[in-house]
Amino acid sequence: MLGRFVGEASTRALAALKSPKEQVELANRLLRQLADPDTLVDGPAKLLSIVQQTPGKTSPPRPLTSLSEAALLTNAREDPSLSHELATELASADRVDLLCAFVKWSGLRILERPLADLRRRNVPLRVITTTYMGATERRALDRLVRDFGAEVRISYEQNTTRLHAKAWLLRRRTGFDTAYVGSSNLSRAALLDGLEWNVRLSSVTTARLLDKFEATFDSYWDREQFELYDPDTDGDRLDEALSRSKTGQPLFDIPALVPHPFAHQREMLEDLDVERTVHDRHRNLLVAATGTGKTVVAAFDYRNLQQRLGRQPSLLFIAHRREILTQALRTYRQVLAVPDFGELHVGHEKSRHWRHVFASIQSLTARGIETLKSDHFDVVVIDEFHHATARTYREIIDYLQPIELLGLTATPERSDGKWVQDEFFDGRIASELRLWDALDADLLCPFHYFGINDETDLSAVRWSRGSYDATDLDNIFTGDDARARLIFNSLRDKVSDLAAVRGLGFCVSVRHAHFMAKIFTKAGLPSLAVDGSTDEASRKGALNALRMGEVKFLFTVDLFNEGLDVPDVNTLLLLRPTESGTVFLQQLGRGLRRTPEKAVLTVLDFVGQHRKEYRFTNRFQALTGHTRGRLQEQANNDFPHLPTGSQIVLDRVTKDRVLAELKAHLAATVTTLTQEIRSYAEQSLINYLESSGRDINDLYRNKRFWTGLLRQSKLLPEESSPLEIELGRRIRALLHVDDAGRAAAYAHLLSSDDVRYDKLSATQQAFARMLFFSFWRDGAGFASYDEGLRQLRSQPALCEEINQVLSYGLERPRHVARRLPAPLNELPLAVNARYSTDEALAAIGWATLGKSVPSTMREGVAWSPTTQCDALFVTLQKNEKEFSPQTMYRDYALTPTLFHWESQHRTRERSSTGLRYQNHEHEGSHVLLFTRERKENENRHPEPFVFHGTARYVKHEGERPMAITWRLDEEMPVDLFRRAAVVG
Repeated sequence: MLGRFVGEASTRALAALKSPKEQVELANRLLRQLADPDTLVDGPAKLLSIVQQTPGKTSPPRPLTSLSEAALLTNAREDPSLSHELATELASADRVDLLCAFVKWSGLRILERPLADLRRRNVPLRVITTTYMGATERRALDRLVRDFGAEVRISYEQNTTRLHAKAWLLRRRTGFDTAYVGSSNLSRAALLDGLEWNVRLSSVTTARLLDKFEATFDSYWDREQFELYDPDTDGDRLDEALSRSKTGQPLFDIPALVPHPFAHQREMLEDLDVERTVHDRHRNLLVAATGTGKTVVAAFDYRNLQQRLGRQPSLLFIAHRREILTQALRTYRQVLAVPDFGELHVGHEKSRHWRHVFASIQSLTARGIETLKSDHFDVVVIDEFHHATARTYREIIDYLQPIELLGLTATPERSDGKWVQDEFFDGRIASELRLWDALDADLLCPFHYFGINDETDLSAVRWSRGSYDATDLDNIFTGDDARARLIFNSLRDKVSDLAAVRGLGFCVSVRHAHFMAKIFTKAGLPSLAVDGSTDEASRKGALNALRMGEVKFLFTVDLFNEGLDVPDVNTLLLLRPTESGTVFLQQLGRGLRRTPEKAVLTVLDFVGQHRKEYRFTNRFQALTGHTRGRLQEQANNDFPHLPTGSQIVLDRVTKDRVLAELKAHLAATVTTLTQEIRSYAEQSLINYLESSGRDINDLYRNKRFWTGLLRQSKLLPEESSPLEIELGRRIRALLHVDDAGRAAAYAHLLSSDDVRYDKLSATQQAFARMLFFSFWRDGAGFASYDEGLRQLRSQPALCEEINQVLSYGLERPRHVARRLPAPLNELPLAVNARYSTDEALAAIGWATLGKSVPSTMREGVAWSPTTQCDALFVTLQKNEKEFSPQTMYRDYALTPTLFHWESQHRTRERSSTGLRYQNHEHEGSHVLLFTRERKENENRHPEPFVFHGTARYVKHEGERPMAITWRLDEEMPVDLFRRAAVVG
């Protein structure tokens, strides 16, 4: 005990001395008390590195900045140069990644010795660069590949300059990783004497940033746009690209960009697939802004139909101008890789074969469409479909009976205020451009949206059929000089140069439009009013005057025809309340066309005090794609996650109104809902949701359920029994069901007590387990599945509610659900469908009576020997309150078919689990990947997982944990890839 006490006292004494010299002196005094003292040498000396000595070779130089510290290098006199620090750090690196917009010979020459040493030590070197502005030098890239053994990938994109990053990542087996992120490309000026700023990161102090760096770099590396460079085969292409970049010529003709559709185009194709495959709908309308590639989508859709039919279907493509037809024909030829596909039928050119025809409406009318059989064409595509109500179009549409009819338009609204989808497509738009995708792809002009309070009180305006009464709005807005002055002053405040304005103002009525035009003209901004009654000559004159700058604003009423598609429009005034998110996007689309002179679209939206029925937040859902719960978070934080260059700015009053509306909608009480349900007197869940505009999640919040709300609203007799309440609260566990096979199986299991578990097929038994565990994850003491399902069937009102919930979910799938192929075809899982953990574990045989579903899946993996399946459950956005920072940037999609995943921390590569992951194909086991964005949804309920199907082992790095790359057998849909990727 005495020795222990002396030791502890000595330790405390050493710690109390701040000077290392004093600590050495004290330690030596203590050591001299021993019989055979071995004192410390003078110093002290700090251990800086451990280096394996090689005869004739000195230790590598040390960087002036410690590997464990972060630093800012500015090429100032007192700072070490970036080139010096890189050269010394490269000497100890075990893996190097470089990301920079351009690479020059002068920069490469400075680092040639450390780069040559990397080659000698067989250190992997990866480089990502671009042909941006023609600044990269080919001989520098050639030398990187040939002399230094680098793998180089290049982006040849000319139309967008998305890669401006300049960064180095140096990984070391010791764990002392570092990175440099800043303004320096690989050039002499950047490395030595330019006014460049670079931040040095360290895994010791900024570990999460380095993890994000590596994940983001790997995501870029696997993308199609970054192409592997081989000097022997790609040198001429690089020379041409650099030459054209220097002269400003476009690198590629636009059609040459296919056959790789943009992300937003792939989403449209998926939407069309859902309409045909899930809903059996074969007359579809596609809506997208001009310039976003509707014709490209139509061409890829035709290619998909060709693959599905197993033959080349006949085609009629109709437009009203030769230029559109010529471009469309060219696009189809390139997508199909058939240079002689199709023929024109326009003007003096006539179709000879009538197999694949690109025809003008005028030429078809002159020939007489009735000379062809009504089913002559398998596929009919009609461009600018908003013309469809014209007699010539109508005759053709009514006569032809194709297998597939596809309408294309940027503007589904007609000049009379009606919608073409209502007349021709049962009110449906099969696919509408996701604004976010087009902005991210740099295809549309960024926008600055300002929500401005105008203090107009609309709370007493009559409300009818889901909107304000137009006459009442007209009486309020027309003649309101104070509001008009506020609008003009806001414009002057937000727009820097009124002389450059080319604007559209959207009004409530013809009278309102003329009033605003008069006010603006009087204030010095010449303006005109245009509406459906304006004759064509006057309308064309007004548009030309706007283009020339003679008129600054056109004020319009429900007029979105192609004549108003003016690319030069750079300012929009939203002067009437528009509840429809679709109409709002159509208004916004009038100004999103890119032009060389337009840097940004300015949108001023004037917001009054609304009735409680009005959904002002619909426009923000249309803009962002967020649910109401996520939208509340975004609005509260001033919309931090927007595409590059775009902004949403709400003044204080408008922001408070938006948040209050969201809060009121999300926090609807039982009293509010029961009063509302009673007023609708509607026992159909689906009809109520459509009439009220509510989301189904609004009803299933806070342990509520539809049957219970109906009873409290007195639309169903009696009160809920304790059993009904207990089971009703679990119905929310089925809200995500979105595939027909599972919905039909669940409905069948609830249909009759004659359905017996032991009489079901293996697949149907799995469905029974999935339904059972959705209600009783702990087994609830039941002796059999039949016993539990009988209890459910004893509640007919709940069974009816479940059937309605299932029907509602089936009407809203985002993707086509596909069954697994053999040998897993008996598993009741569909790729792209959503599942709770309970369902997934029951489906693979992991959860059975006697082995119930755990309350949490902390490790996110489950191995089922019964089905020989490893199920990987990945939560993509790991909240720091729920996960340690070390789990960030561990699990993410590299490409739509490659997924980076980290195993449990205890997994070694030679363990039975590690070997099973690596050898699963040889051993006959299967890997199933499930992902979800967050742990909980906005209602604090567990968010379901999307099933991505089977995955195959590609490679791994390290152990405890193993970082494994999997290849998916089924490509992730675009939106699911975007949420799973580190970068969108």
